[in-house]
Amino acid sequence: MTELVLARAQMAMLFAFHILFAVAGIGMPVLMVIAEGAHLRTGKPVYAELARRWGRGTAVLFAVGAVSGTVLSFELGLLWPRFMEFAGGVIGLPFALEGFAFFTEAIFLGIYVYGWEKVSPRLHLAAGCLVALGGILSGVFVVSANAWMNSPAGFTLIAGRPANVSPLAVMANPAWKTETIHMTLAAFAASGFAVAGIHAFRLLREPRNGFHRVALGIALSVGGVAAVLQPISGDLSARFVARNQPVKLAAMEGQFPTQRGAPLRIGGLPDAAEETTRYALEIPRGLSLLAFHDADAEVVGLSAFPRDERPNPVPVHLAFQVMVACGIALAAVGAAGAILGWKRRERLFSRPFLCAVVACGPLGLLAVEAGWVVTELGRQPWVIHKVMRTSDAVTPVGGLALPFAFFTLIYLVLGVFAARLLRKELGASPFFPAGEGDSPTAPGEV
Repeated sequence: MTELVLARAQMAMLFAFHILFAVAGIGMPVLMVIAEGAHLRTGKPVYAELARRWGRGTAVLFAVGAVSGTVLSFELGLLWPRFMEFAGGVIGLPFALEGFAFFTEAIFLGIYVYGWEKVSPRLHLAAGCLVALGGILSGVFVVSANAWMNSPAGFTLIAGRPANVSPLAVMANPAWKTETIHMTLAAFAASGFAVAGIHAFRLLREPRNGFHRVALGIALSVGGVAAVLQPISGDLSARFVARNQPVKLAAMEGQFPTQRGAPLRIGGLPDAAEETTRYALEIPRGLSLLAFHDADAEVVGLSAFPRDERPNPVPVHLAFQVMVACGIALAAVGAAGAILGWKRRERLFSRPFLCAVVACGPLGLLAVEAGWVVTELGRQPWVIHKVMRTSDAVTPVGGLALPFAFFTLIYLVLGVFAARLLRKELGASPFFPAGEGDSPTAPGEV
């Protein structure tokens, strides 16, 4: 394997692992803050117990994410030195701000986890709010740097080098709004449904346990609202891509010919050699309508671009289909949960609905992974769109097979470590009578 393939494979593995913990760092603090706020408002101990447990879970995920993120930051310099040499001085501000947000989150997470009896309830809740704010801002700053790679702005290219850099203009690049909104909602949806799926699974075994009922209600509220709002964000993102990265849109949709009234494809397998997408269900004029809000709009196809400037449409199209399918499923279950909760709350805990929530538990995380595949592979062959090719950014040093195996092993160990700690935390849950919120009477075993 070439250095380029190994470097890309290693970064893909690192990102795929780290992004799960980054998503948890955005979504989990919001859940624990909502639970503690409910405790202060109602005085029911079930909410306090839930906030404590979610706080400890957040701390575990944060610790593992901190380790994997540190490795990732070193790998940027080791695997992509030419990229960092070119872009380091341009995107330094969002990464610096991300570091500030990260340490803010870490400091107040320590206060939150260990300060239950040491600070006042309102100050403790304020610490939790700052943890949540730090997590959200950390994600926003990192995604703004990635958005710059998709829509570079805020500098002048002179003799192949960036000059006249405006750090604020770099952060406020054309893609940052759509990307940060989309990613933040995705983090809330993924975290909310992952947690809801766990508690729904426990409710299938302990249907009268009020602890899991309360947890399911909070997690499903956060995840469901985000999932229902996500299609709006997705529409904004798709329209931006259609205007600014038409080749990515063509790869996402498996659209080879330039065409007015282009169809929307559901499923299908792109064939780059024959320049067609086989086996797809086509909705006439659907792509033109969704991308440009005009059923007769022209969509530029992959055939309009040189072959060496096209992303591979197979993984991009398939990942996009997976992301959309997962998003639709989450939005449907979220909307159904809202209707059930409004009309007859007890039906939220019926077996059919609980099974649907359990099935949706991993879909948010799968959608996040698929979305990043679309974002990164859809930009290829550019690491910075229309500025630097990926092949020009990689390290010229060989021998990457051993580091790839080494870091894969490290991340495997980290994953097992996190899973064991979380399983220990979730292995025994308190029992609260359904609808009462009294003190726990007995633990429920897995």
